[in-house]
Amino acid sequence: MKLEQYLTVIENFIRDYLKDSHQQGYVLGLSGGVDSSLVAALTKNAVGREKLMCIMMPIDSDPKDLEDAVKVAETLDLRYLVVDCSNSFHETVNELKRQGITLDALSLSNLKVRIRMTILYAYGQTFKSLVLGTDNMDERYTGYFTKYGDGAADLLPIVYLTKGEVVKAAKLKGVPSFLAERTPSAGLFEGQTDEVEMGVKYKDLDDFLLGKDVDPQVKERIEYLHRISEHKRAPIPTPVEYIRDYEK
Repeated sequence: MKLEQYLTVIENFIRDYLKDSHQQGYVLGLSGGVDSSLVAALTKNAVGREKLMCIMMPIDSDPKDLEDAVKVAETLDLRYLVVDCSNSFHETVNELKRQGITLDALSLSNLKVRIRMTILYAYGQTFKSLVLGTDNMDERYTGYFTKYGDGAADLLPIVYLTKGEVVKAAKLKGVPSFLAERTPSAGLFEGQTDEVEMGVKYKDLDDFLLGKDVDPQVKERIEYLHRISEHKRAPIPTPVEYIRDYEK
């Protein structure tokens, strides 16, 4: 199946899922990155402009990230809100400090992502909207997402697309090339990039996932990331079921 054909499959999935859910629309965290931009474009095509709300949620973010997100929204003619979550983040961090708890760098980054997801679900519940996830195949396999943060969603439309396919698909759906091709980053701190954090390039990840040969050290790194992130993909662990003994 060609990529263009599969994008139609995704759009049909998005349309049918909403219909079957008996909800009224979708809500999406729009970062200005290629993944959320593609999901926005596919969803608008699937259900129409009025059934999609995009929310931009800066938290001490690079102003350029918000500018890019707005450009995506205006280019694709999307409805959007800007909700600055910086105060919520700092109040939480400072309250923990008052309790003698100082979060480490990774916890601080993940807290930002989880605050954003809280906003999306609050909006979604209020307006009967489902939360769209933006994880691609590379991120899902390596666990490069925050548990109960950007990993929390009601559906994952692009989870079977590699990063390279996401970039191609975004261009096909009208996302400006300079945004589709920008260096992938969650924008959680200055200078942060996905590839540096993962320790592997998306090109190598794509090749690995598509069954192509990659350097043995790269393969080892990818398999390590997959192994240590299994808890993110697995159902919540539970004990054996409680079988009750009833007295006669």
